[in-house]
Amino acid sequence: MRRNSILLSAYQNFFTGRPTTAIARDLLGKLVRYQGPDGVTAGYIVECEAYLGENDSASHAFNGRRTSYSESLYGQPGNIYLYQIRAHYCFDIVVQDAEEPQGVLLRGMEPAQGQGLMVKHRGMTGFNISNGPAKLVQALGIHSRQLDGQPMEGNRLSVDLNHFKIPREITAGPRVGVNLAGKDGKKPWRFYVAGNPYVSGLRKREMDLEKHGWRD
Repeated sequence: MRRNSILLSAYQNFFTGRPTTAIARDLLGKLVRYQGPDGVTAGYIVECEAYLGENDSASHAFNGRRTSYSESLYGQPGNIYLYQIRAHYCFDIVVQDAEEPQGVLLRGMEPAQGQGLMVKHRGMTGFNISNGPAKLVQALGIHSRQLDGQPMEGNRLSVDLNHFKIPREITAGPRVGVNLAGKDGKKPWRFYVAGNPYVSGLRKREMDLEKHGWRD
């Protein structure tokens, strides 16, 4: 891992200095918050995926690929990488040191604040409101790449590391929507709160509808 000479803040240090898979696991239960033009929305992260950069066949930076579109992935730890798939936006957090293009994609969120706004943004209620990466971004109220490349610290889009829930159990499995035939396609780098109904693709019989998979 490349080291840079810039002194990192305590917040930034959460997003570097250990394996990306460990950072992804530790993000589960943390609170993602967005101060939008119509108010604050926030939710607890219940599902995310680790992408390990130039050697990861599912990464936007695989084999050193670097474009103007993915340039933000090469930024400082804790920066925002907002990218678009067709008409949908996804929120990836840059991890590791600058020029080490690794990231964690947020895939699912349990609403905690601004639920009424989320309903307005998504036009629906229930678990489908934020049980997927594009759904999560839309529920928060983000509709562009305007924040792409910006640091989360002090930003209107950020992860609150001080307010969190603790998962009772964390499940790991293959990532969703990647090329399974790639060398890393089946790596267990997707992590989620076992039983949480806001996890994408979770079957009803697997849901913990009482405690949502959190510790007491």
